[in-house]
Amino acid sequence: MTPMRSAFLHVAAVAMEAGQDGRPEPDIAALGAAVTLELCGSWDHPPPCPLAPHDTRPEQNGDTLRLRIIFATEPANEVVVRSRIDNALRQGSLTGPDGRTSRWAFLGGGPGELDPSEAEHARRLIDS
Repeated sequence: MTPMRSAFLHVAAVAMEAGQDGRPEPDIAALGAAVTLELCGSWDHPPPCPLAPHDTRPEQNGDTLRLRIIFATEPANEVVVRSRIDNALRQGSLTGPDGRTSRWAFLGGGPGELDPSEAEHARRLIDS
């Protein structure tokens, strides 16, 4: 019997300045791409994500970004996935396919509680 996936939330915070590489806003998408690269080995792959289907949602407050990363995996993989998410963000930078490098400072991360408004999205990740 195949183990069942469960949904989890990982909350992380990073500091990211606006205006990198001439951009007026922080490149928030680079954070999600860094997590995807760490969890999947590539940000350009066919679904589903092999280890943990996931979604990264940023909330900006000045130069601080709080990330809500919903992921689905077998409970035995939860610690590995959380560790890999933090590892991706600890790297502090990512160079995208366009050659631009985004930089940030990892402020910390850990488990969070899924909000009821995230339940449907979490279910879709479990089913993917």
